[in-house]
Amino acid sequence: MLCLLTLITLPLFASPGGSIHIKSFDFRKSTESFRMDVLADISLNQTLEDALKKGVELVFMVNASIMKPRWYWMDEEVARCRARFRLSYHALTRQYRLLQNEQLHSFASLDVALKTLGHQTDLPFKEYTPLLANHEYYLALQISLDVSRLPKPFQMEWFDSADWNLVSEKIIRPIIPESDHPITH
Repeated sequence: MLCLLTLITLPLFASPGGSIHIKSFDFRKSTESFRMDVLADISLNQTLEDALKKGVELVFMVNASIMKPRWYWMDEEVARCRARFRLSYHALTRQYRLLQNEQLHSFASLDVALKTLGHQTDLPFKEYTPLLANHEYYLALQISLDVSRLPKPFQMEWFDSADWNLVSEKIIRPIIPESDHPITH
């Protein structure tokens, strides 16, 4: 009886929180460097939607690193991909704007803007040291709302509320440097 009561009341108290779910990614070696495509489902909770409609710009970050494991110390980052995308709402035209790769795109609905935000292609990696054959490496990928880019009052609220903590699960996959086959998820 208690379980049934819990199941009935749970949807009443559960908040419809936003989420970021990485559906797939494609990591490959190009002629100059490594590149990556990412497909993710991004949804905002009501707090973030309200803030966006009131003029707060939301900055999302795709954060991927190629790491070399070390048994004697923390793992070494040998290559990194950091891409930031700015989502804003323009009240006068009632359009959502997405700034990606220094190009501004306008959308009539938030859903379309979030779908475009969640589908990023050809993201470049910056290599710090070349990947060596016969060494182990792994790729770590995560997408998040960059709270450091929020206005200061919202950064303070981030400490107190989980509504501002929008981050995907961290995906980790092994990499074979000499392989020309892409790594997919």
